[in-house]
Amino acid sequence: MNTYFSLFTEAVLGLVILFILTKILGKTQISQLTPFDFISAVLLGELVGNALFDPDAGIMEIAFVVIVFGTIIYFVEWLTQKFKRTRALLEGSPSIVIYKGKMIRDVMKKNKMDINMLQQLLRDKDVFSLQEVEYAILESNGKLSVMKKSDYQTPTRKDMKLAQQEVKLPTLLINDGEIIYDNLKEKNLTVEWLQEQLELQGYRSVEEIFVAEYTKGEDLFLVPFINRNHEKWQ
Repeated sequence: MNTYFSLFTEAVLGLVILFILTKILGKTQISQLTPFDFISAVLLGELVGNALFDPDAGIMEIAFVVIVFGTIIYFVEWLTQKFKRTRALLEGSPSIVIYKGKMIRDVMKKNKMDINMLQQLLRDKDVFSLQEVEYAILESNGKLSVMKKSDYQTPTRKDMKLAQQEVKLPTLLINDGEIIYDNLKEKNLTVEWLQEQLELQGYRSVEEIFVAEYTKGEDLFLVPFINRNHEKWQ
């Protein structure tokens, strides 16, 4: 029993420390995984995993290993922020694989990229033909940034000489049958107003609504619960 309790305690501690470390390093570490970040994540996970099943490693040993390794990662991140010349070495640098509609084979070869891989990355960007691409840049995190040729770009309001429109951010007022009171208060709305809007669209109570999305100047967008027959929730 003591063994299981010790494993549980060490696992929870490792998770908490890793979570705190992630918060300290910032959100970009999650969305922008550079080669150094990838190596760090693998090694850090391996260190914690091995420490959990090492009979000679206790809570203090796990905490020490994670804190030391986290400090190293933090120092490297600080180094890349402070000294720009270290970024290319530690974080990598973007590579242009398509330039003015032409594939740069030397760059593709250097990055171990073949035509099939390039086509797959392009399809992820909703590009199904190489002739649509003017520029393609392989980012340091492995993602592909694409600029299409002008003939294949989606026209904007500016291209069509249309007047600008205000951009409005929708707000969730109901989630899973429950009112989000903070959002309601933020938009200076009341529960009574919300109930009226529901009744206008034929619903009696908040419990009938899975999601309610509010956008200023527009009708309340409602997604009701549905039963197994895919009929309106009763």
